[in-house]
Amino acid sequence: MMRPRNWRMLLLTVALNLALPLVISAQLFAAPQENAPQGTGAPNTPHALRISTGDLLELTVFDTPELSGKLRVNDAGQVSLPVAGAIKLSGMTAEEAAAAIEEKLRSADVLKYPHASVFIAEYATQGVTVTGEVKNPGIYPLLGSHTVLELISAAGGVTATASKAVTITHKSDPTHPVVIQLENNPGSVAATVDIRPGDTIAVSRSGVVYVVGDVGKPGGYLIENSNRLTVLQAISLAQGLNRTAAQNRAKLIRKTATGREEVPLALKKVFAGSSPDVPLQDCDILFVPSSNGKVWAYRGMESAFSATSNLVILGSR
Repeated sequence: MMRPRNWRMLLLTVALNLALPLVISAQLFAAPQENAPQGTGAPNTPHALRISTGDLLELTVFDTPELSGKLRVNDAGQVSLPVAGAIKLSGMTAEEAAAAIEEKLRSADVLKYPHASVFIAEYATQGVTVTGEVKNPGIYPLLGSHTVLELISAAGGVTATASKAVTITHKSDPTHPVVIQLENNPGSVAATVDIRPGDTIAVSRSGVVYVVGDVGKPGGYLIENSNRLTVLQAISLAQGLNRTAAQNRAKLIRKTATGREEVPLALKKVFAGSSPDVPLQDCDILFVPSSNGKVWAYRGMESAFSATSNLVILGSR
């Protein structure tokens, strides 16, 4: 017969054997959560706007109106405090500037227990420059979190010739601009890119190809930087050739460094696949002339048809 002490040891051993795997499993599953990287992710985390040259500050010193007032940051990044003298605030946030002013007032024996607050009334250099193919280029203040699309919308939106390519140049790293593609969906890169005070957003111009002459809808057609537009695609955008078009006398007019260059195009062979479908470039002009023979032939057919119709009408009376 087993003694009570042995029973207790046996029960303790069984309990440890059952609990140990559960503890190890819990630690294994919990470890990735503890070591998981923090979100790379929150789009456009608001950046603390810092005081810079030319900014206008509103200083309020509690219960001391003679020390309060509006102060302009000079070229040296300093403001001149009444009685206390000059203090450098450039590069600080409003809260840091208030703490520095309090320390300045204490060290200058102006006030023993100063309580100051600073409000940045005007930002001279903390805006975001939106330029390029937008309707209202300019400098827009970055107060809070804003996406690229929101800042472009603030600039009136893009023009009719705007490309999807947008270049973002960070003030802190101007030699490494970032190029993104504008998309409308919320998860696009444009919705998550980090915009900082002093950055520049430049909307690129889209290429334009002109199709003129004897086509269905002459005009200029956009060619995106990332897309490829060929002669046949441009003609398709122009709603095809008219029936009087001279397909073998078409011309591609291209602007080069030495002037305009005319390249003959045999469209009939291109349509048949026996000639290459030439890729087009920005500012190319595709000219499709009319065939005089076809014009007169169709006019003759129309006149003959009209005359025949008149004879039929007269004969039926």
